[in-house]
Amino acid sequence: MAGPTSFDANALKRAAAARALDFVAEGMKLGLGTGSTAELFLELLAERVRAGLRVVGTPTSQRTEDKARSLGIPIEGLDALGTLDLVVDGADEADDNLDLIKGGGGALVREKIVAASATRMVVIADESKLVRRLGAYPLPVEVVPFGHATTRTRICAEAGALGYGTLSPVLRMKQGKPFLSDNGNYIYDCPFGAIADASALAAALSPIAGVVEHGLFVKMASALVIAGASGVRVIEG
Repeated sequence: MAGPTSFDANALKRAAAARALDFVAEGMKLGLGTGSTAELFLELLAERVRAGLRVVGTPTSQRTEDKARSLGIPIEGLDALGTLDLVVDGADEADDNLDLIKGGGGALVREKIVAASATRMVVIADESKLVRRLGAYPLPVEVVPFGHATTRTRICAEAGALGYGTLSPVLRMKQGKPFLSDNGNYIYDCPFGAIADASALAAALSPIAGVVEHGLFVKMASALVIAGASGVRVIEG
């Protein structure tokens, strides 16, 4: 059976983004996510803003900031806004526990900081992103460029200690050079396979010297808005 066309996937993403608008209220301070589904949310949010909705957003990446400004969505820095009412973002993978893998676009550090600053996090995605267990998508780990190969070795050692066997993290590249995050760091995409315990893996990765942040978002999302062929459903914790 053939998979969904790009049109179908975009239609599902737009449906999820449209449903997320139900969480937005007048006067809210919003975290604005990064990625293709989050950009569709920005487009729909901008329509509401043009119709008179008063909100202010803080972006999770330079790309999101540029997109939001071009659409006329009011923008402020996170430090100016403080605690946010809501962040709406996508995910590379999500499970029924509302745990996530994020960072495919390279904005995981800013996305996590913004999510941690919000009272609620709503994740929007098409049904292909909902999995029984995280890990089919390689886990992005952002690292400091200095000594990054030694950091990679420590990541592999922690993976082995947790029973993941021989891990082969791949340095993300762009145009023949290491990809740089908005913060000027490198990213290793780590193919863990099925992650038995997301909380334990997150706790093991965070203290590693040289690791800035990882793409496991554990117990951060408040709701998943998942669009599929049978409609849109909301999974809440």
